[in-house]
Amino acid sequence: MDARHKVLIANRGEIAVRIIQACVQLGLDFVCVYTEQDADSGHCDLARHHGGDAALYRINSYLDPNEILAVADAAGATAVHPGYGFFSEDFRFARRVVERKRGLIFIGPSWQVIRDLGDKINTKRLARSLDVPTVPGSDRPIFDELEAEEIAENLFDFQLDQGVERPIILVKASAGGGGMGIEEVDDMDKFRQVLRRIRNYAKRQFRDEGVLIEQRIFDFNHLEVQVVAERGGQNIVHFGTRNCTIQSTGRQKRVEIAPGFAPQEVSYAFNAQRVLDNITEYSLRMAREVGYDNVGTWEWIVSPTGQPFLMEVNTRIQVENGVSAAISRIKGESGVNLLAEQIRLALGDNMGYTQNDITFDGIGVEYRIIAEDPDNKFAPWVGRIDSFQWPDYPWLKMHTQVPLDRAYEIPTDYDPNLALAIVWGEDLDQVKRRGHRLLDTIDLQGENKSAESLRSNLRFLAANTDHILEF
Repeated sequence: MDARHKVLIANRGEIAVRIIQACVQLGLDFVCVYTEQDADSGHCDLARHHGGDAALYRINSYLDPNEILAVADAAGATAVHPGYGFFSEDFRFARRVVERKRGLIFIGPSWQVIRDLGDKINTKRLARSLDVPTVPGSDRPIFDELEAEEIAENLFDFQLDQGVERPIILVKASAGGGGMGIEEVDDMDKFRQVLRRIRNYAKRQFRDEGVLIEQRIFDFNHLEVQVVAERGGQNIVHFGTRNCTIQSTGRQKRVEIAPGFAPQEVSYAFNAQRVLDNITEYSLRMAREVGYDNVGTWEWIVSPTGQPFLMEVNTRIQVENGVSAAISRIKGESGVNLLAEQIRLALGDNMGYTQNDITFDGIGVEYRIIAEDPDNKFAPWVGRIDSFQWPDYPWLKMHTQVPLDRAYEIPTDYDPNLALAIVWGEDLDQVKRRGHRLLDTIDLQGENKSAESLRSNLRFLAANTDHILEF
């Protein structure tokens, strides 16, 4: 890897902090951006500490590609790291980065891969062509009512055969997104009415009457497979599985555990190790087929009977990459940093190891510490953080953008995420004890403009710690 590279970090907060740290670890120069609302963020402090004032550029928005690329040119950057969110899965931005007159390296998969796997219908069709199980239902937009009814009837029959007492299917506008244009149907007698309603809605909103029809799966576990690949897609490995089932009422992840199941310590109603092996093999099968060429996550639903179904592929680094790194060993060595791996591989380094060199040790738990009120539908809390402290445990890694030496106003423009706490243990019992110990000893205080005390999800995290990896 050429140490003369300079990485533009096109993100904020905790992920910007971690990318700075990875660049420092690799001996790379970097430059950060920030908005007025983020002027007091810890990622700005860390950038100044390692790079001085020249390492920081103020912008108006993290979502303005012209501003981002103007900073890249002004700073002499040679690569752009989008972090997660923002431009991380925008293939048009990735294409622009690499194809512009002053081309840069996009630290992520190639734009063609992002485009192809970012299309859920295309991903489902690809998976089925490789005998990778997907959520039962259509893998293309359906326009014909008779065909739609046939698919719906088959899905109801399939669920009855699985022992589902109250089968439900989903009718979705195929051009929709973000939960728009979706309805549940629990009876074939209602299906045609719902179908027509969704088609009319889709025509009005998206100018596209196509619908998708899928099985509704209840009581599932949400598992992930962490994939890492060299440029060119020649050497592709995995860094294990994660379980992300503990979520908010809005299906937002709150606790992530690696590995995805613990069959040696927890009793499951199915062969859990076989499920982990299968979803890993399926994920690698797809990655090889498309020539995947950086980090990515294959997301899975696992039913109560142990049937896995591919949900989607996230063509970026995930928030929870650190919990996979916590249990991973390369050639027996701990201290794996998947962000550093992502960067150096994107810049053209050879991987330097194979799947046989990757082993796993213990169990990792990642807690997302957030200023929110779990008792009020996880409503975000807005105010000032006066104190945020924790003991320096050897089995703990804490990632945060919250400055620890002064008060910090949570920016209202962004989600009130405060920190990621990653706890490692030799086994499930130990990591639970350590998780409770951490959550009990965190000092997190603040108040809002009404002088009301800070609300956080610490109690929610503690209450769910005893149930991690249970199905």
